Amino acid sequence: QVHLVDSGGGLVQPGGSLRLSCAASGIIFRDYDMGWYRQAPGKQRELVAIISSGFYTNYADSVKGRFAISRDNAKNTVYLQVNALKPEDTAVYYCRAARYDAVYWGQGTQVTVSS
Repeated sequence: QVHLVDSGGGLVQPGGSLRLSCAASGIIFRDYDMGWYRQAPGKQRELVAIISSGFYTNYADSVKGRFAISRDNAKNTVYLQVNALKPEDTAVYYCRAARYDAVYWGQGTQVTVSS
């Protein structure tokens, strides 16, 4: 059974930082492309960052230079370091694992940016 457990969200002031984590089990983690997505109230879920099985990374324009995705295959975990947070970054952040037509999602972790 596949589980992706998202954690690390919270309430942070503008300009603050967080590190989100996604721990995976039930998959051969190193073979999967991993991504972080987010969904704000009333909006569609959008891609934030991805890291391929080969460690290639890509980011949404809105987060380039502020967010950094990384993975630790020994720990079956993907991270998202989020810096210089803005109120518009407020959303539920979801981890996604994908390999060919197999796609799995985490349960999400809430990030709220507010003073």
